[in-house]
Order: sequence, then C-alpha cells, then structure tokens
Amino acid sequence: MQKGSPKKKLQKPQAQPRPGIELKMKPQPESTPAKQSGKMDNKVLFITGGDSGIGKACALLFAQEGADVAIVYLNEHEDAEDAKKTIEGFGRKCLLLPGDISNERFCTTAVNKAVKKFGRIDVLINNAATQFESKTLEDISTKQLLTTFQTNIFSMFWITKAALPHMREGSSIINSTSVTAYRGSPELMDYAATKGAIVAFTRSLSSNLSEKKIRVNAVAPGPIWTPLIVSSFDPEKSAKHGSDVPMKRPGQPSEVAPSYLFLASNEDSGYISGQVLHPNGGEIVNG
Repeated sequence: MQKGSPKKKLQKPQAQPRPGIELKMKPQPESTPAKQSGKMDNKVLFITGGDSGIGKACALLFAQEGADVAIVYLNEHEDAEDAKKTIEGFGRKCLLLPGDISNERFCTTAVNKAVKKFGRIDVLINNAATQFESKTLEDISTKQLLTTFQTNIFSMFWITKAALPHMREGSSIINSTSVTAYRGSPELMDYAATKGAIVAFTRSLSSNLSEKKIRVNAVAPGPIWTPLIVSSFDPEKSAKHGSDVPMKRPGQPSEVAPSYLFLASNEDSGYISGQVLHPNGGEIVNG
C-alpha cells in the first residue's frame, strides 16, 4: 500500500486465543517501513513486544534505519521469527528473547543477554502489554489485576533498572502508554490504570535522568490493528475496532512506529523529554 493511500476502514469479525498471532490475522497489520535515512545507524534497540503489532513495526523501522535489535516477546515464536527474518534482510542483527516480562528475573536476564551480544543499549522501548475486558469492577480478580500491573508497568521498572547501566549519554527511553490513560476505558479499567501509571513514570524518569542526558518520552496510541485486539475482544467488537474515532478506522502499526523513531532520534527530538505523542486517529485528549 502506498503512503497516503486510503486505508480500509474496518476489519472482518475474528478472534484468537491470547496473546494472538499476527501472521494469522486477516488482514495482517501493516508494519513495513516506508523509507530509510540512516537515523539509527549502528545503534542498538531493545524492545519488548517486538514480535508483532506496534513493536514489530518499530523493530523493522529501526532496523531499516540502521539499528541492531533485541526483541523480547512472550511465546509467539512464528511472529518473532518472521520479524527476525525481515530485520536480517535489512542487513542488521536480531536477538530473540522469549519469556514473560511479568517476572523480574526474566527481565534482568533478557537485558543481560542483549548487552552480552551487542555491548550496550542505545534505545529502550518498553512496549509490551496485556489487557482483559471486564464489564464491571467486580469482574477484575486480584490475579488479573496483578498480571496486568506486573506485565504493563512493573516490567518497565525492572527492565529500565537493568538497562540503565548500559545506556550512555544521548540514549533514549520510550514507553508505550495509551489513549485510555487520558480518557479512561469502562471495560479496561485495570489496563487504563497501568497506562496512566506509565505516563507518570515517564515524566518522573525524564526529570530523574536529565542530568545524565538520557531522554525519556512516551507514545499513546489510539485504536491500532494489532494481535492484542483480536485476542482481547469478541469477533464483532474487533471488527468495529477504531470506528469511533474521528478518522473512523483503526490505525496501522506502520503509522505509529515513526513516532517512536522521532523520539529516539537526537537530531529530530533532542530538546524533547517527558512528553507524550498521540497517534490516535484524531481524538483530542489534551495530554
């Protein structure tokens, strides 16, 4: 699909078991980068959830721009191998790190493995997340609450703590929050709460690391066509995903990844830290 061409508005009804496989989605999310300018030449990207969706689009874009990539993912091996193949096709190295980021020990081990292979981390993208639709607050069990918080926000603390000793002046940290952090979500209350926490974490860490000259920012996507959608909602709801935003369609991962590249580039955003970008289909959230 050419840049700027009309996007199909809605999808066909479909659902998958959690966490979802991108290669089985119809249509598959668009993650192919559009161009190359060498903004990440010889940089090292460490990204969670880089096997599919927004994370995959970021991994491919950064690789095309010259970065080697370490991808953390849960167990979607088919998607991860497909992403690795594409990254290596760009002439870059790719390390796959399967495991559960809700476990602190795994988070530390994954970072150490990436540093052992690449020597450092230049860009850290905390992107992986989970969500569970719950009609009422009473439906949210303690187990679900802990899983959501451990995966979505605790992991950011653990991974960033492990990565910081291997990041230099000029490095960049980018966290994935969500439009739900700003407007809430009646059926994703625990998920939205973690995304609000990510905004506060981003702003606080930005101030904390300013003297080290490491910038920290976030991206708050709106409704994007990813495996998280087809593995979280019933077929009819996933088919209507994105229909309620001003642009009347879901965004594609390839439309979100450039926000991360912009925030990672010292040439483009060297004077930006503690901020959030909003690729959300035109919804005004004043955040």
